[in-house]
Amino acid sequence: MKSIVIFCGSGEGYNECYREAAYELGKTLAYMDIRVVYGGAKVGLMGALAEGVIQHNGKITGVIPYFLQTKEVAHEGLTDLITVNTMHDRKMKMHDLCDGVIAMPGGWGTMEELFEMLTWGQLGLHSKPVGLLNINGYYDALIALCDNMVQEGFLNEQIKSMLLTSGSISDLIEQMNNYTAPETTKWITKQTT
Repeated sequence: MKSIVIFCGSGEGYNECYREAAYELGKTLAYMDIRVVYGGAKVGLMGALAEGVIQHNGKITGVIPYFLQTKEVAHEGLTDLITVNTMHDRKMKMHDLCDGVIAMPGGWGTMEELFEMLTWGQLGLHSKPVGLLNINGYYDALIALCDNMVQEGFLNEQIKSMLLTSGSISDLIEQMNNYTAPETTKWITKQTT
């Protein structure tokens, strides 16, 4: 992979481990010569991620809507900062610039971005790997919910396998490098006996 989109919070959370992991992810991707594409802010986990990349001479592209430039405080030390009109334009641009996606801890925005990328993959609009960096068990409940979706018949097991998960940066990147998108899509018909 040459570039990875990172979705993460504009807040830091209550546990320092989230900020440390964001910085470490940025540092790791810089060392691997993988360009980071992210939301463009200098606050919260986004800011820690950016500092990890910048302080280790990596390449980082921020994508931020005009109306968020002051609210999320656009980072001024990035390799590139792209401004767009809307949140949808932001996701489209980030998608266009990446070979894969990692979601770190975050709130509504992070969830919305993650699930849109998964939905696009499910619909066959892309075959990029999508991963959860499950720091401190943050996503354990979401992983359990996905298992329940399968158990209750709302999600196919092969489609669920599109979401890669790990608490380890190196393991998640390895999974992403070895990822092959499922050949099936959302419209799998039930086998009847």
